[in-house]
Amino acid sequence: MYIGVFDSGYGGLTILKEFLRYLPEYDYIYLGDNARAPYGTRSFETVYQYTLQAVRKLFDLGAQLVILACNTASAKALRTIQQKDLPRLDASRRVLGVIRPSAEVIGQYTRSGKVGIFATPGTVSSRSYELEINKLYPDIEVFQQSCPMWVPLVENDEHLGDGADYFVSKYIDALLSQSEEIDTIILACTHYPLLLPKIKKYLPKKIRVISQGPIVAQSLKDYLTRHPEIENKLSKNKKRIFLTTDVPEDFDKKAKKFVDNIIEIHSQKISLI
Repeated sequence: MYIGVFDSGYGGLTILKEFLRYLPEYDYIYLGDNARAPYGTRSFETVYQYTLQAVRKLFDLGAQLVILACNTASAKALRTIQQKDLPRLDASRRVLGVIRPSAEVIGQYTRSGKVGIFATPGTVSSRSYELEINKLYPDIEVFQQSCPMWVPLVENDEHLGDGADYFVSKYIDALLSQSEEIDTIILACTHYPLLLPKIKKYLPKKIRVISQGPIVAQSLKDYLTRHPEIENKLSKNKKRIFLTTDVPEDFDKKAKKFVDNIIEIHSQKISLI
């Protein structure tokens, strides 16, 4: 049985890259819904329906555990799938997200108790980070900033060009204007680590920036240790399957920058409907 990794497009590859670093022995299926990406501006109902289709497909293909490596899907679909759909689909399988692991560790990073979130409009409007962090750390104050131009910049290979500077500095200024005491920022979209050189250029050096990949990978490792009933069902042949709902050749070409060219990718096209 596989570990399934789902994303609306390419960003989840930054999570998978860390899974392969922390947990290389397992078999993985990556599914990117590139034909319908991005999810960040879509409604809750649409994101839920699309994500549920992907989870069903991954289950059909042999995934015992599915990680929603998309913050928007985690924010808008995870809870409903866990509570409503999973019991009737297969109660022995699991679907996990990327928001909870990030919220769990944030208290280890912030000293001021003021945390910033860079995210898509959909993740911001869901208030998922604010709610999850405040459940665990009631005294931490969360400030959010949507960054609607960052994903298109990355998807179109403009994230390191001069044109990206305007939108990076614009959203940084907007977030920091909400509080001068922010000392830690979560990049709450799996595309955003590719913008890290630009982000660090415009952020004060005293502010710590957290990418989710290593955090989610460590969380998955801990989860499998705590849940041997899941771990024992997972196959360990180092097999990797890549699926896309769009053109495989395009996916393979663009995917390289998300995995630092360290993973060989040959994807197959798949339909979710």
